Amino acid sequence: MLVAHATWHGGALCLWAERTGPVPGTELQRSGGTRAGAPPRWGVVPPQETGPYGLPSDDVHPFASRDFAGTSYEPFVRGAIRVELAMALPTSGGHPLPSAELGPEPVADEPELRLWRVPALVLEPFPAMALLQAAERSADVVPGGDLRFLCLVAGEAVRLTERGQVLPALLREDGDLVARWRPVLDEPARFRALARAMPAACRAADGGRPAAEVLREALSGLVDTAVRGVVPHPLLAPRRGKVPERLPLAERWAAALTGPSAAVAREPRDDPDDLIAELDAWAAAARRPSGPLRVCFRLAEPGPGDDEKKTAWRVEFALQGTDDPSLYVPAATVWEGEAASIPRAEETLLAGLGRALRLFPDLSPALDGPSPAELPLDTAGAFRFLRQAAPMLAAAGFGVLLPQWAGKAKLGMKLTTRNDDPEASSGSAASSGFDLKAMVDFRWDLAIGDESIDEEELAELARLKTPLVRLRGQWVELDEHQLEAALDFLRHPRRGRMTAAEAVRAVVHAGDDALPLTSVDAGGALGDLLSGEADRRLVPLHTPEELDAELRPYQERGLAWLAFMDGLGLGALLADDMGLGKTISVLSLLVHEREGGAAPGPTLAILPMSLVGNWQREAARFTPKLRVYVHHGTGRHRGDDLVRAAAGADLVLTTYGTATRDAESLAEIAWERVVCDEAQALKNSGTRQARAVRGIPARNRIALTGTPVENHLTELWSIMEFANPGLLGPRAAFRRRFAIPIERDGDEQAALALKRATQPFVLRRLKTDTSIISDLPEKQEIKVYCNLTAEQASLYQATVDDMLQQIAEADETQRRGLVLATMAKLKQVCNHPAQLLKDGSRLPGRSGKLERLEEICAEVVGQGEKALVFTQYAEFGSMLQPYLAGRLERPVLWLHGGTSKQGRDDLVERFQSDAEPSVFLLSLKAAGTGLTLTAANHVVHVDRWWNPAVEDQATDRAFRIGQTRNVQVRKFICVGTVEERVDEMIDRKKALADSIVGTGEDWLTELSVAELRDVLRLSPDAVSG
Repeated sequence: MLVAHATWHGGALCLWAERTGPVPGTELQRSGGTRAGAPPRWGVVPPQETGPYGLPSDDVHPFASRDFAGTSYEPFVRGAIRVELAMALPTSGGHPLPSAELGPEPVADEPELRLWRVPALVLEPFPAMALLQAAERSADVVPGGDLRFLCLVAGEAVRLTERGQVLPALLREDGDLVARWRPVLDEPARFRALARAMPAACRAADGGRPAAEVLREALSGLVDTAVRGVVPHPLLAPRRGKVPERLPLAERWAAALTGPSAAVAREPRDDPDDLIAELDAWAAAARRPSGPLRVCFRLAEPGPGDDEKKTAWRVEFALQGTDDPSLYVPAATVWEGEAASIPRAEETLLAGLGRALRLFPDLSPALDGPSPAELPLDTAGAFRFLRQAAPMLAAAGFGVLLPQWAGKAKLGMKLTTRNDDPEASSGSAASSGFDLKAMVDFRWDLAIGDESIDEEELAELARLKTPLVRLRGQWVELDEHQLEAALDFLRHPRRGRMTAAEAVRAVVHAGDDALPLTSVDAGGALGDLLSGEADRRLVPLHTPEELDAELRPYQERGLAWLAFMDGLGLGALLADDMGLGKTISVLSLLVHEREGGAAPGPTLAILPMSLVGNWQREAARFTPKLRVYVHHGTGRHRGDDLVRAAAGADLVLTTYGTATRDAESLAEIAWERVVCDEAQALKNSGTRQARAVRGIPARNRIALTGTPVENHLTELWSIMEFANPGLLGPRAAFRRRFAIPIERDGDEQAALALKRATQPFVLRRLKTDTSIISDLPEKQEIKVYCNLTAEQASLYQATVDDMLQQIAEADETQRRGLVLATMAKLKQVCNHPAQLLKDGSRLPGRSGKLERLEEICAEVVGQGEKALVFTQYAEFGSMLQPYLAGRLERPVLWLHGGTSKQGRDDLVERFQSDAEPSVFLLSLKAAGTGLTLTAANHVVHVDRWWNPAVEDQATDRAFRIGQTRNVQVRKFICVGTVEERVDEMIDRKKALADSIVGTGEDWLTELSVAELRDVLRLSPDAVSG
């Protein structure tokens, strides 16, 4: 196993790796002659007499390497410079500790930081950027937390570049002049959060540097590379005529801003100081003010009767509180001496206006006088301020106040549809036999907001030829491009008939930047659909009789919506918050459609491997009459056997991996629907997995995800492309129309258009919705069923066999100890093989519980919430803490029996008070009582104590006085193991739970050999693959 690590040092990306085996070309530690205390599973570099940085020769990192030959990283590191870095790394027992990705090593003492000589590669800028954009997709190299963090920084650099938040600079580096692009960081809180999240290894070179310094250096370097990758080279057009012998410095600097080399050609008598100062001043003008006050610009519209005045518009100047925008002091008040309570008010105002002049040159006339208070503008000037100056000033940190209509009251199109059937047009939520083939009457109008305008009014607007006009009492922005689009619109037929399906497509695709679709008025079921509020308009469906549960009101509304979408033949994206019951909603739909003896075809549910057991158990618990077939594993059906198995099932469960491998076979079956749970697995539309899943035909499709967009809007396109193929058009067109304008420019109109296009097909409810909170219990307990991996199953069975063999020969005392020891081993196996083996081996990919825990924690972090994670094993918590911190790229707290009282208090205070960390790992014994941790609204019990009172006490760390939110409690159970059987016993005998299992596992020692064999046996459905 190879784990790649990275640090930013000397202005470049430095790459190195950890190996679990011997480093090529070195002697193997296990072969003898090793240093005392060196870990046995790594190799060491042969001793050298001396090393750089004055480090002793034996301080070579024993399992570090810079050899990426034969890996997917090899193309990126060809030609890289080979160096040796001195890195401050955690050390214990005389050797550096392995990273979280390799699995933590138990340590007796507190680790210390110590310098180690690490062989590394220094990458050139463009290969470095390419590596950072590809590293996390590698299948043969595991990226460490430090490398993943720098991948995140590279993404931030690309984001800043796409949004144009970069400025050119002229810098001195090692005595030479270089042209660089540097980022404009207008979100200080975001920068600070990134710096806090930086893993220590990112800044460990040369003994360590401040995180903010390393982040600024890395971000600047990556921004420079990102800009050079997109800006044309050369930037300037070729000179015409004779080229002078000595080009101006500014021209040579501009030439070096693009292309691979940043070096500026030098000429005798160059004096770069003025250009450097000018560019630095430009950068300073773009930075947000850091003081308590900022200059604010307010656009005031003409008063009644002032429309005809040449300069009826005004931009008024003021001082405004940076943190409290309600603190507003007009400039006139400052100059009149009535702001004496504000320190340095005049100086702050003048300095801010001078800084704004660079971004808003029209400001110049207002600054000629000694007490500038406002800038008179004509209509064209007011329009320029609205469209150009205001966004730039706001981005640079100035206050900007615009009229309420600004950016909203725009000319657009309105679509009105009506159904022939008066019953279907009555607003009833019932389908009334409506389908997408039904014909509807349509009419297109021009509108401003909800108000239609006629041709005469548009002709008057065209005659005025002014970009800001007052229409029906409100001001409207109308540039020449929009006016031409509106006049062209009037030349086309605007009334007629079309199918409801065509009306849906029209809503999705109609409109553009010049003339957007701003309003839709439809009646009946089509109106319910296009409103995006169908779940609220529809009559809720009562809990189906064959469902062994009582749906909550919001779930009944969700069932009605799913049935409504299914009846229309439209795919649905159910994007409810985690814990609101997406699985039971789908199971309810399957039961509902079979009421009255109906026999629809089978539903195929494609799931992450970690959820197969959960779906299996929920179906058995809530819908026992549904026939369920699990298509997974080496023994799964193929060919005709698969067709027969699917035909005899109501619900077929499979994994994304199996669906990808068996896509052709699955495509031969007539599926009623295909359901994708955790549908963000389809977010990369070009992957083999996404293409395979989309290629399985079905009458209908449902996507389930709590996070429809994790990073980019194209992920939403990919999920929608599964649910409703072709609906949002080609991916490239979607990026041009929606993703780029919204993500790069913050385009509100594009965001509204995207919402209008997608909301008919998306149902998303949040736990914070008032209508949902009232439906939820204050404490919601959820059982999370996890499968074992093949490795876990093998260890589990071997442990059971070993116990049964020994127990036959044991006396009563030995028998009791043997059973308790076996129970402890089995619970450790269910947690993770590395916990049982205690070999410090890697963690990822070997435990169903760990995979599910990682998914839940990632969702909690993504929603800005907090979770308590309890384990009864301190050693397992010590393994989880660094691993989860690395995977989540967030700090994870860990409280155990060895934590001092002061340490406990500090951890609790930090968790309760700070925005991060979001995850708090706790030992059940050490933290089960006496703590108040109400900042968390999620509780996870990774392993079970089998004493309900103890678990409830731990849960009550979050569910107690002071908790203002509903709490979700998840209890992990491994399918087909002793964990599931004991849990069933507790449920069956809840009234006797205290007397039966109140002492933990002691009661198991009283069981006979036959009873033990039955309780401990491993069921075939336990293994996920």
